[in-house]
Amino acid sequence: MPRKALAQRLPLDEPVLRPTFRRERRALNKGIFPIAGCDEAGRGPLAGPVVAAAVILDPSHIPRGLNDSKKLGAPERERLYEKICATAQVSVAFGAVERIDRDNILRASLWALARAVRALPVRPQLVFVDGNMKIDCGCDCEAVVSGDALLLSVAAASIVAKVTRDRLMGRLGLAHPGYGFERHMGYSVPEHFAALARLGPTIHHRKSFAPVAARLAALSGDLGGAADDAVGELLPL
Repeated sequence: MPRKALAQRLPLDEPVLRPTFRRERRALNKGIFPIAGCDEAGRGPLAGPVVAAAVILDPSHIPRGLNDSKKLGAPERERLYEKICATAQVSVAFGAVERIDRDNILRASLWALARAVRALPVRPQLVFVDGNMKIDCGCDCEAVVSGDALLLSVAAASIVAKVTRDRLMGRLGLAHPGYGFERHMGYSVPEHFAALARLGPTIHHRKSFAPVAARLAALSGDLGGAADDAVGELLPL
């Protein structure tokens, strides 16, 4: 086949997707205010809570550079976090490890998102939530798939949630040396698996997640079927 024909079939570069304030602005023009965006961080890790954030941006003071937190480096997230907190209404909520193990990670995440919205200093009339599931937050709610990449208010919430959780995991790293929480934030990486094998789970690990459950089962087997309280004594505090 001629090279020219092959070149014509190459896909064009897709434009870089960045969040905008268009959906929020449309609602504002209809008299709907305040409007919040909410998102969470930490569904996937083996340790630590899931953290949800809700943000009501000031339409006249929106920080420049807001984007999906996953597309930003840590220094940029920290910089934007400070600007968001200085110009917007912000709240955070935590879905603890105990809640995750009891209810499952999805329910714990939805609970934390709703709690973050209810904790805002002012009650919003409309909330945009990242994902495909609405939350019970006491006001109108619209779920938006990839909302953190499409809406500035949700992108702001994703930054607040991510920075808050990263800071928390850094503190847990100081309290539990050897696990590397301050580097991998509790995610499934080789360093974390090696620490689990060497040191065993901490009280901050999610026992309902398969790798942690498997390690606990192995510890129980090593004890010859010891009681739960005996296994608990092995967990670093």
